[in-house]
Amino acid sequence: MPSLHHTTAHLFRHESGKMLSALVRLFGLSQVEIAEDIVQDTLLTAFESWKIHGLPDQPKAWLYRTAKNKTVDFLRRERNFQSKIAPRFAETMRQNDTSDTWLDTFFLDDEIEDAQLRMMFACCHPAIPFESQLVLMLRTLCGLSIREIATAFLLPEDTVGKRLTRAKDKIRQERLSLEPPKGEDLAGRLDAVLQAVYLLFNEGYKSSTGASVIRRELCEEALRLGGLLTRNALSDLPKTHALQALLCFQASRFDARLDAAGDIILLEHQDRNLWNRGLIALGYEHLRQSARNNEMSEYHIEAAIASYHASAPVFEKTNWQAIFYCYNLLMRVSPSPFVALNRAIARGYAEGPAAGIEALLKIEGLDGHYLYHTALGDFYVKNGNGENARACYQRALELVALGAEKKVLERKLAGI
Repeated sequence: MPSLHHTTAHLFRHESGKMLSALVRLFGLSQVEIAEDIVQDTLLTAFESWKIHGLPDQPKAWLYRTAKNKTVDFLRRERNFQSKIAPRFAETMRQNDTSDTWLDTFFLDDEIEDAQLRMMFACCHPAIPFESQLVLMLRTLCGLSIREIATAFLLPEDTVGKRLTRAKDKIRQERLSLEPPKGEDLAGRLDAVLQAVYLLFNEGYKSSTGASVIRRELCEEALRLGGLLTRNALSDLPKTHALQALLCFQASRFDARLDAAGDIILLEHQDRNLWNRGLIALGYEHLRQSARNNEMSEYHIEAAIASYHASAPVFEKTNWQAIFYCYNLLMRVSPSPFVALNRAIARGYAEGPAAGIEALLKIEGLDGHYLYHTALGDFYVKNGNGENARACYQRALELVALGAEKKVLERKLAGI
């Protein structure tokens, strides 16, 4: 049975962004710190209460009710709320001076669900730089830590922290509008929202900092947000469906990626009977809808790569030539050291280990990342060079952080 800490961590991670979004809608984006304080206080109260009394029958409803009560307490304390924080609600508050029922609309399930997506678009104000928009969404609304965001961007934590601070300062100083955009304005902000959903899923699919390799609640949240975007008339676009296709294909492998002890099972050794065929079928449906015009986004290409893996009955029958071709396209559309790494790996499987080694040795900027040295070690093993493989695996062990990934490298070393 899951521990209280595990259960609450899962629930808090899943619900905190939604509560924060609802509160920011009330207080305004310029007062996000107030909303953050109320959410943190709510979570702390929940943890302390549940340690003593146990989990309530409906923990999510308990959280929302407590957040609402703490909001009421704040409004009663802060007499300047109406004039300085949220003047647009002043008339509503005057009409409901003795009742807090007007706040209920902010904490309805459907409002909570929609508020998070609305606030993600609101965070993508054109006055805020694109990179800062992503940090603001991932930290404030999706609940990722500064460390996790820094890992996703391959940046120092200090740099990411400064981006977040500058974004909040700009919102406050320029009093940027909270209202979600409409029409063409919404379309102009969609790319940042899609990228945030993509990064949120990636952190859940392979955690950069957590004790668990997979954090399914993050992936489920990304899938939920992606699904909402595909069903919205203004964001029902080919690239949105391409992203959702990618997420479905990747999520289909969850049950095959770890063994009973929580150790990683590499793709080539996974039991493909455990892959979720329903999610794979849904992925193909979104991929079909993504082909409505000639648009070619990075999500289209990554979804195509994932579809080749999904369609291979066994690892040995993977269409590596097609995957290598897709990575060549991706390098043109969205070049990065990690795309180059995956392209080199695909080339090694398509053309042989010597070709993979040659391609990997040409990559710059990844010498400090364990995945680069792991891939190089794998191809040295396949090419019969155990000495070089051992050196690569040992270097990867020096760089890797997660215990489960250390075990994989130790097994590789022992097998040479």
